[in-house]
Amino acid sequence: MYDYIKGSVETLTPTEAVIECYGIGYDILISLQTYEAISNQKEVKIYLHHYLREDDEQFYGFATREERELFRLLISVSGIGVGTARMMLSSLTDEEIRNAILSENINTIKSIKGIGLKTAQRVILELKDKIVKGSGNSSLLLATEGNNAVIEEATIALSMLGFQKNNINKVLSAIIKERPDAKVEELIKAALQRL
Repeated sequence: MYDYIKGSVETLTPTEAVIECYGIGYDILISLQTYEAISNQKEVKIYLHHYLREDDEQFYGFATREERELFRLLISVSGIGVGTARMMLSSLTDEEIRNAILSENINTIKSIKGIGLKTAQRVILELKDKIVKGSGNSSLLLATEGNNAVIEEATIALSMLGFQKNNINKVLSAIIKERPDAKVEELIKAALQRL
């Protein structure tokens, strides 16, 4: 399974990127929000979803793990394929989609091209619990590029200790605002005092 690719941007359009890694150019389909996130960068790290069918093999790329996680949740819904999920992530940010699902805002989801009433209802019905439980929850979007790995590591450690992702994200968000340069151990210790 492929997790991510790191390399230089050779070609970039709002729907597609060619990333060169060790002399091989990988053609990756992207959403508009990923395009916006990487458009000014020469070297990028793209999280991958490998789509494989009998007659088709493609890479879908995402600027963040959270966007990829939401993409995977969306394609798990009956009636939503990879093309529709990418369209959804191009029309709204992953945070807007999550908020629409959590608040059961059918009109927001229906406003996306290719999504009708029944599909919008199915998205909310099938994904609301998964997002509340944290499997698709955003991991601190306020985090800067430099401390993403630190926050991610702290989140995983706290999750393994049995804390819920919603609570972890709120606490870590508050700690990062106070101490933006905190190390993993410091984050975990501070979070344990507040959880």
